[in-house]
Amino acid sequence: MLDCITLEPPSPATACVIWMHGLGADGNDFVPIVPELGLPADHSVRFVFPNAPTMPVTINGGYIMRAWYDIVSAELDKRADESGVRRSQSLIAELIAEQTRHGLAAERIVLAGFSQGGVIALQTGLRYPARLAGVMALSTYLACADSLGAEATTANRDLPIFLVHGSMDPVIPVQLAKMSRARLETHGYRVEWHEYGMPHSVCAEEVEDISVWLKRVLAI
Repeated sequence: MLDCITLEPPSPATACVIWMHGLGADGNDFVPIVPELGLPADHSVRFVFPNAPTMPVTINGGYIMRAWYDIVSAELDKRADESGVRRSQSLIAELIAEQTRHGLAAERIVLAGFSQGGVIALQTGLRYPARLAGVMALSTYLACADSLGAEATTANRDLPIFLVHGSMDPVIPVQLAKMSRARLETHGYRVEWHEYGMPHSVCAEEVEDISVWLKRVLAI
């Protein structure tokens, strides 16, 4: 089981957001955003921020860092190490199962992630066998896209997807995110798209939009 930072809500938890960080970061990365989401003072949403495993990352000269998968090439269509993506998918599925063992329904669980973490949120959410509340994919893209049609689960065919990107992103070009959006819509998914004038980061307007979307899908 992954090591996680967990923020318990003021009221007994009835929902959960599992939020994955990007390459080289850790679970602390998005903790400061939670107070900015404007949730009610007595909200019941648990936030879980897992730490990715450490591994050598090829594109960074084999330097060992926290990563959800190896990046083997700068080429857009060869960016993700598929075996690593699927390994992390299994790790996040275990976290979902842990939450359900603690009494939460899967349909009250949101998967969220930034960059590499967003890849894993999409990978896991679209293939998870039980209905989830939604996927929040920030500054990211769809990996393993060619297998999605065969692997997507019926339970999450109408899963709400929040897909956002910076128009000036030098790490993951916005065009790749737009291609991912088109592929998702081709498969019939409901994608809420937002584009911001920012680099590979998070901006205040985005946090406001996250708040609106999260309150909607969790009926807060």
